[in-house]
Amino acid sequence: MITGEIKSKIDSIWNDFWTNGISNPMMVIEQFSYLIFLKQLDDRQIKLEQESSLLGLPLSKTIYTEAQAPLRYSNFKNLEPQLMFDLFTKPQRELDDVTAFDFMKKVGTAGGVFSENMKGATFMISSPKLLSKVVDQIDTLPLDNRDTKGDLYEYMLGKIAESGQNGQFRTPRHIIKMMVELMQPTKEDTVCDPSCGTAGFLVSTGEYVYENQQDWFLDANFRKHFESGMFNGLEFDPTMVRIGAMNLQLHGIENPELISVDSLSKNNTIENKYSLILANPPFKGSLDYDDVETSLLQTTKTKKTELLFLSLMLRMMTIGGRAAVIVPDGVLFGSSKAHKSIREELVANQRLQAVVSMPSGVFKPYAGVSTAILIFTKTNHGGTDNVWFYDMKADGYSLDDKRNPITENDIPDILERFKTMDTEPVEVPNNSERSRKRTEQSFLVPFSEIKDNDWDLSINRYKEIVYKEKLF
Repeated sequence: MITGEIKSKIDSIWNDFWTNGISNPMMVIEQFSYLIFLKQLDDRQIKLEQESSLLGLPLSKTIYTEAQAPLRYSNFKNLEPQLMFDLFTKPQRELDDVTAFDFMKKVGTAGGVFSENMKGATFMISSPKLLSKVVDQIDTLPLDNRDTKGDLYEYMLGKIAESGQNGQFRTPRHIIKMMVELMQPTKEDTVCDPSCGTAGFLVSTGEYVYENQQDWFLDANFRKHFESGMFNGLEFDPTMVRIGAMNLQLHGIENPELISVDSLSKNNTIENKYSLILANPPFKGSLDYDDVETSLLQTTKTKKTELLFLSLMLRMMTIGGRAAVIVPDGVLFGSSKAHKSIREELVANQRLQAVVSMPSGVFKPYAGVSTAILIFTKTNHGGTDNVWFYDMKADGYSLDDKRNPITENDIPDILERFKTMDTEPVEVPNNSERSRKRTEQSFLVPFSEIKDNDWDLSINRYKEIVYKEKLF
């Protein structure tokens, strides 16, 4: 989370857009992202030039040709406001009749998906003064630091939720990171988020691989897989697709497959394709049966998006594929036929491994909904012996609207216990998951007990409360 000077700079940029007539948060983020992307492109070119000079070798690849130098951020940032604005709005013959904005839209043609997603992009900054002010302020942001850049981007994206646009709110980065670490992506995984938004889960997966599996990049086949094929996302909002594409490319994922489609609609026919799904799909949505792809209704006949997305994930996963998905608490204990059928599907026909219940403050200040993480494997023939329940009480931040850092944090314990659970011997120490009592923060519940409880997955159904006598 960012505070202090950087936060003030973002707020100042946001205010500049607002006072100059661009008040739609999605539009602000989109225009802001375009300029950040142009700066990052120039930074990448500068790095290539420095490496070339240091090694005494010619440039192996370039982003800008010598003739396109005026389009580089490091050059146009020093221009007078009107000249800078003209560079973005008036094609010039000496620059191959393209503007700086046109160049950004076309930069991905060699790699594929980026330019495809940029076709609908429009430059909406309407005055030289606003463009100059935003460029000047972006130039002071610490965009060379990956963590700070991620925090900065998350703070911007939080503005969408703050305004209530599209009912969207961001998944906290530390929760995304926890989910990625729980799943431990493999070298062969094909990863998908069927409601990818700004691609936070895909970016975090790429960062996990960068930080933990550097040796994989020595393999040419893996490098090709990483750059093209490993990362996949579906998103119905074209603006979010463009922001997600920029986010991924800036994190070194050159050619992800991002599909602009309503995942639950008949236009999405993907099945048996992805080995790992990470997602936080929309809650509280409701669709007409006629709008939903027919096969999803065969698993659970419902109009509720949170249930339909679980059905969709099972269809899109390969046999043996794994998933970690955030769901609202109602999915765990809802009494409707649709709620029970999707839970039965996960427990009886697939392998449900874990239910991690999160406190309601995790998504504050944007939403106070109580949620849980479901972790399961697609088998199509069952395999659930025991389900691991964990009652997360703290995530390292206060659970009020301020979300200030605190010392209490269950995430390290969750990661350690989940990773070692399947490797524990039959004869286990007292602190293992198999020996933990229902009064503990985590414990195992057998398949038969879940079945007898009508497939209820609420931790409160199984947790035992110890009452202490109060002495007066």
